[in-house]
Amino acid sequence: MIKFFRKIRYNLMSENKTGKYFKYAIGEIVLVVIGILIALQINNWNESRKQKQAEIEFLKGIKNDLSQDKLFIEQVLNITEPKMQAFKKLNTDSLDISKDKASIDSLLKVYLNTGQRTFYPISGSYQAAISGNQINTYKNKELMQSIIKLYNSSYERVIDNGKILDIRWSDISKMYIHERRSKKFNVTDSLYLTKTLDDLYFHFIQLQWYENVLVLTSNEIDNVLNKIPN
Repeated sequence: MIKFFRKIRYNLMSENKTGKYFKYAIGEIVLVVIGILIALQINNWNESRKQKQAEIEFLKGIKNDLSQDKLFIEQVLNITEPKMQAFKKLNTDSLDISKDKASIDSLLKVYLNTGQRTFYPISGSYQAAISGNQINTYKNKELMQSIIKLYNSSYERVIDNGKILDIRWSDISKMYIHERRSKKFNVTDSLYLTKTLDDLYFHFIQLQWYENVLVLTSNEIDNVLNKIPN
C-alpha cells in the first residue's frame, strides 16, 4: 500500500504536476490523521470496555466478600448476645443466693464458658483494587467512596475494638481459669457474686460497645450491598 502511494507521488512529480502532487500529499496526510484518530478511538473504546469489565469483576468480588462478612458478624453477635443477657440478669437485685444458686451458676457458665469470637473482615477484593490504585479509576464514585469508608474507617474501628475485647477476655479467662476448666462456680454469698460481677464488668462494658459497633457496621454493609448493581 505504501509503495502504491509512493508510485503515484513519483509519477505526479515526474510529470511536473506539482499542484496535483501537493493536493494529493495533503489528502494523504489527512487520510493518515483520520486513520490515527480511528485507531485511537478504537484503543480508547477497548480500554473503556476493559475498565468497565474490571469494575464489574471488582464489585462481584466485593459483594461476595461483604456477604460473607455479614454472616460472620451474625455469628459473632449470636455468641455475644447470650453473654450480654446473662450479665444483665446477674446484675440485678432480684437474685437470691440461697434460692437462685443454680440459676446464678448457669448464668456464669453462659458468660465464662461459651468462649469469644471477634470479627475480622475478608478484604481480598478490596486490597487487590487499592494496591494498583484501580479503585480510583472506577466510574461509580459514590459507591467507591462508600466502600472505601467501610474498609478504611468502619472496619478499622471494629478491628480495634475487637482487639481491646480480646485483651479483656484473656484477662478474665486467666482470672477464672479454674472455674472455666471445672465448669463449677462456688457462689456462696452475695459478696462473692458482687466481686465476680465487678471482675466481669470491665469486659461487659467493652462487649456492649463492641456489639453496638458490629450492628452499625452490619447496617453499613447492607447499605453498600444495596448500592451494588445486580
